[in-house]
Amino acid sequence: MTVSGHDTAASLAARAVRVIPGGVNSGQRRVPGLEELVIAGTAGATFTDGEGRVFTDYHAAFGPPLLGHNDPDVDAAVAAAAGSVGNMGVGVSPVEIEVAERLVAAVPSIEKVLLTATGSEATFHALRLARTVTGRRHVIKFQGCYHGWHDAVAMNVISPAERVGGKDPLSGGILPEVLDATLVLPFNDADAVERALVDHDVAAIILEPIPHNIGAVLPLPGFLERLRELATAHGAVLVFDEVITGFRHGLGGYQAVAGVMPDLTTLGKAMANGWPVSALGGTAELMDLFSTTPGRPAFFAGTFNGHPAMAAAALATIEKLEREPVHEHVFRLGERARTGLQELYDRLGVPAVVSGFGSVFVSYFLEGPVVRYDDLLRNDVDLFVGYRRELMRDGIFELPLNLKRSHVSYAHTDEDIDRLLAATEAAVGRVLEART
Repeated sequence: MTVSGHDTAASLAARAVRVIPGGVNSGQRRVPGLEELVIAGTAGATFTDGEGRVFTDYHAAFGPPLLGHNDPDVDAAVAAAAGSVGNMGVGVSPVEIEVAERLVAAVPSIEKVLLTATGSEATFHALRLARTVTGRRHVIKFQGCYHGWHDAVAMNVISPAERVGGKDPLSGGILPEVLDATLVLPFNDADAVERALVDHDVAAIILEPIPHNIGAVLPLPGFLERLRELATAHGAVLVFDEVITGFRHGLGGYQAVAGVMPDLTTLGKAMANGWPVSALGGTAELMDLFSTTPGRPAFFAGTFNGHPAMAAAALATIEKLEREPVHEHVFRLGERARTGLQELYDRLGVPAVVSGFGSVFVSYFLEGPVVRYDDLLRNDVDLFVGYRRELMRDGIFELPLNLKRSHVSYAHTDEDIDRLLAATEAAVGRVLEART
């Protein structure tokens, strides 16, 4: 679909602003310089904008379409489910049961699981459950990790230097006592976690096993294992937010890669190849405290939880990941991208650390190493954003926002990676030349 006649991209963007605050339905979609970006169509590894231009897409909606946009198997499953059973809001449908069975079988730490609509809801319920079971007040999160829009965790993601080490809320309207109940610590610093556990009544430790909301800061060897030990020793609930890492890094999530088992796990994004469904799973002992079991103390509800069509999307995604070499393909292309990018930066004499895991890659323009968020304050933001804007001239899209990661999907090819590397070298060269 392309825009024609009077409906130019500019006119559509103007119409949007008149009726949608800011013209977009999520704050992260209002990208400086791309105010008139209208998405007219998606297909496989590409999207088409309102002017009919086709881009190879590495942004991938912050990661969900692991199989590629509009995967025919997933979309056919959604259509079939929608044509046979609607959302009743009572009882359970067969497809919900099968998805739950598949998740329990695939993710090592999950014994029981509940479906909901968004990752933010899943992390919200995880922290509420942790406070229910422990009777404690505080939660630990890490600078640079993002766990959704709710008040307990909507803080300290991409923070300016002057706010690192303090509270950096993402929004107004958060009560001071809620901010005070969240302890923000440096990622990869287990000693800081131990001190916080000794000094405070901590209900939960929540983290992205790889903080992908600031690109890809990898956990140091032993860090996740130490968190597991500390949580057990101090009676805190360990929550892995695998909304990004789950499914994209393997059917078992990153916990299966690391061999570290959390108490609770949240899943989403690539779980249904972009259809809106997420999950919260964990030990039976914890999960049975939700009010889905009558009389239990942790309230859990949602009209769209386990929507049959969305559950069908998750089931079809799982089945395709099981029968086809999806992870082998995207891991190989991801490694090609990371290796090729590092080689070209070295050749150009540009200080850079290319990081990532599996299908995820990101170029930090700084001298390494990168161990925690503070290291990323040295990133050359103008070069980071500038080369991504230049890439659009060559029909390639990586989100031009500081520290945002890029993704490879099953629909990408070796030729796409070849084009990415050549275009990146040209784009970085143009930005550097403009500086001289």
